[in-house]
Amino acid sequence: MTGAGTDTLHADVLVVGAGPAGLAAAARLAAAGAGRVEVLEREAQPGGVPRHCAHGGFGTWTHPLTGPRYARLLTEAAERAGAGLRTGVTALDWAPTGPVLTTVGPGGPQTLSARAVVLATGARERPRSARLVPGTRPAGVYTTGELQQAVHLFGQHIGTRAVVAGAADVSYAAAGTLRAAGTEVVALVTEHPRAQTSRVRAQAARLRDRVPLLTGTTVTELLGHGRLSGVRVRHRDGRTAVLRCDTVVFTGDFVPDHELARRGGLALDPGTRGPAVGGTGHTSRPGVFAAGNLLHAVEPAGTAAREGARTAGAVLDFLAGAPWPDPGVPVVVDAPLRWIAPNRVVPHRVALGRRTPAAPPAPHFLRTGIPLPRPVLYVRQDGRLLHRERPGPGTALPERTLTLTARWHDRVDPAGGEVRVSTA
Repeated sequence: MTGAGTDTLHADVLVVGAGPAGLAAAARLAAAGAGRVEVLEREAQPGGVPRHCAHGGFGTWTHPLTGPRYARLLTEAAERAGAGLRTGVTALDWAPTGPVLTTVGPGGPQTLSARAVVLATGARERPRSARLVPGTRPAGVYTTGELQQAVHLFGQHIGTRAVVAGAADVSYAAAGTLRAAGTEVVALVTEHPRAQTSRVRAQAARLRDRVPLLTGTTVTELLGHGRLSGVRVRHRDGRTAVLRCDTVVFTGDFVPDHELARRGGLALDPGTRGPAVGGTGHTSRPGVFAAGNLLHAVEPAGTAAREGARTAGAVLDFLAGAPWPDPGVPVVVDAPLRWIAPNRVVPHRVALGRRTPAAPPAPHFLRTGIPLPRPVLYVRQDGRLLHRERPGPGTALPERTLTLTARWHDRVDPAGGEVRVSTA
């Protein structure tokens, strides 16, 4: 970095976001000798969302960890590799040219420049206001992240009776947090005909046996002044009812935290609403990469960390002189599929100055808008069938990820039209 007394600081790589993707990228970059690697984090502590997820399920099957422990291990790995962690620093905007960011932190405003920038700003849950749920503004309304921080980071009292809007894995995690705080969970409410949970989540399975689940039901109004007194719900047949509670938690409905990407003029994918990228994290702006749940809201922390490490390999190639790739061929989905990531296929080429062996192409993640019994995915370009694949047994659910392999990439015509993925 430059000496004291200057307003502009310089690094080789700036990583924006100290969640699993950002920390994994920083650890690999620093360990590989990428030069000065600086991680910017607007929160007071690094680690991202796992910091306040006290439940297990992080790490690996053989070494399961709680969220805080997983966050500490990622942070320690980045620090041990030599990456610098700057907490309480918010990246505000970009300079007109080059990978240069304006920031504000404990020491005031600063300008930071780098040879490469990795955006790992993650995702957020949409709050009640963005979901257009009417009513007053009473206390006792949370998203999952707000609830977990209040309970696990700040030890705040929540309430006595709660309704959870949603019935996915994150919803049952919220219910578990409420119960741990001594709050009775009145019901989980979902518009879907069934819970959207993974069968392997033991905690969710236990909670399903003890918490009422209202399917085909939506929260339509918040009641109460000063403090929440209940929520009005509507069933699929049009009937309404009031559930008496002093707390409601809106879960799921994640969106990429893409404000910095948008302000940087990066091309965004209309499906994911995150930066449009191929499997190596290159964005439309040379020198700027993206990784983790900024690209797909939202996948598990382990998936984000693996993507961060993979993107770090592409950053190393770029620092060694590899040219910035062409935008590639767009990959889009047909309804009822909602989005796919990565959403570009870059024509195969030999990267110049590779410092690391070429990694196998990253798989694609997809989401569906409705349940699909035993779906088959078809990949086509200009009407030509490139690939056919069954992503797994059973029914695909809206809150569960479908995975599509990249075995068809070498069949894509770089001069052809967009690649379309459909279920028929």
